[in-house]
Amino acid sequence: MSTTRPYSPGDRGPESGADGACGVARDGGAAHPAARQARRLSLVGASGVVPLARDFAREALYAWGWLPAATADRRAAAEDVLLVVSELVTNACLHAEGPDQLWIACDNKVLRVEVSDRGTGQPAPRTPHRAGRPGGHGMFIVQRLCLDWGVFRDPGVAGKTVWAELGAPA
Repeated sequence: MSTTRPYSPGDRGPESGADGACGVARDGGAAHPAARQARRLSLVGASGVVPLARDFAREALYAWGWLPAATADRRAAAEDVLLVVSELVTNACLHAEGPDQLWIACDNKVLRVEVSDRGTGQPAPRTPHRAGRPGGHGMFIVQRLCLDWGVFRDPGVAGKTVWAELGAPA
């Protein structure tokens, strides 16, 4: 089960109802139903970064109302997020000297995951994808589960940020 939806990348689709996927952000006591909520975790020098990142993402999902999941679709959406976090952090460990930070943000329609590292490589799904072979599935999984994903680099700054966006559960 996947959290993809029938809108093109960048199109947030129709406005969601009152039961937003990430709840209501509070700013000085005022409610903003479609406000983006975000959390950041530094991973520099940390050990066990993959489980650390998953636990951090899981705590955010609880805070934003994705968990505990009331339906199979909501549970699948949360599991997709945790899998994407694991894959992006693992790729940074294997191919980019380890991750520097994890940033996760959510509004009522989209959850965005970003993993920054100091690597120079360009992640891409391995082609051809060979499902029966070990390894090489991370970016294929990200591509299959996400609405969109990509890489950005800040000029003059070493490394890159790999990002992925998943649709919020209905």
